[in-house]
Amino acid sequence: MAALTPLADPRTAERVAAKLHSTGTHWPSQLFRAVLAFCLLFALMVLGVLLIDVVSGGWPVLNGRLGSFLSEGVRTRSDSAGVFQGLRGTFWIAVCVAVIAFPMGVGAAIYLEEYATPSKLTRAIDLSIRNLAGVPSVVYGILGFTIFVKLADGFFPGSMSDHNGNTTLAGGVTLAVLALPIVIITSAEAIRAVPRALREAGYGLGATKWEVVRHHVLPYAAPGILTGTLLSMARAIGEAAPLILVGAQRGRLGLRTGFFDLSQLGEKFTAMPIVITEFATRPGTEWQHLTAAAIVVLLVFVLLANAAAILLRNRFERRRGGE
Repeated sequence: MAALTPLADPRTAERVAAKLHSTGTHWPSQLFRAVLAFCLLFALMVLGVLLIDVVSGGWPVLNGRLGSFLSEGVRTRSDSAGVFQGLRGTFWIAVCVAVIAFPMGVGAAIYLEEYATPSKLTRAIDLSIRNLAGVPSVVYGILGFTIFVKLADGFFPGSMSDHNGNTTLAGGVTLAVLALPIVIITSAEAIRAVPRALREAGYGLGATKWEVVRHHVLPYAAPGILTGTLLSMARAIGEAAPLILVGAQRGRLGLRTGFFDLSQLGEKFTAMPIVITEFATRPGTEWQHLTAAAIVVLLVFVLLANAAAILLRNRFERRRGGE
């Protein structure tokens, strides 16, 4: 049996040891590493230039009247226009995505990975979900305009007669459906990455299927699930085409409700991508400054959501590590 082992030959062992401890330069590997480093630095440089350009463009507004810019709504005059209504709409859209897409996406991923038996049906479902993740966002906008605008009237009677069903709830549900395939795919990948030994250890201690999934699989996969949810939410709150089809307002909104007022779900709405588009289409240097400032506000909103997801992810990672 020793003759069948390659390293049993002393000369083979010496050659392997020489390769492992070689200090020579492997030029293809070094070149590939240099190309990767250049790509990384180039991407960071482009991102840095864009950030500097946007922040410098919006600095006159951010430095001069940040408070009124955040508290005022869309106006026809550049010196009094703000993004309050856009921030409020984006906030409630993000809530809809979190409340609808997150539990449905994670639940679907758990079923497909832990409970569904491999078959042609499950493979077809998985393929359909992956195809839905690549569908253009305007298609989801048509879906929202056809279905969700009318369904929203059932939760808020009178919305169809008052403003044709163009409500925050309809926009939020539309973007939640847009984000749902991404949540399912990323959650399924995170659950699939959980070691099989972890499940077997739970079964060995007498735990049921649900107890293993709840107490072992989900906590271990939580960091990956949160990362995928954040990516889907970031995509959803940055989409403009579906909101335009659903009926997001580009001008002033007559009704002024509070930021956390639930009645806003049944009223006319706008969102930060729509506000940015509206500012960008108006001529003049002042409107260019407002556009850049609105982009900075949206970036900060996304970064705050990012920070919350990172904190939750780190918490689950500490629990997974037994700290």
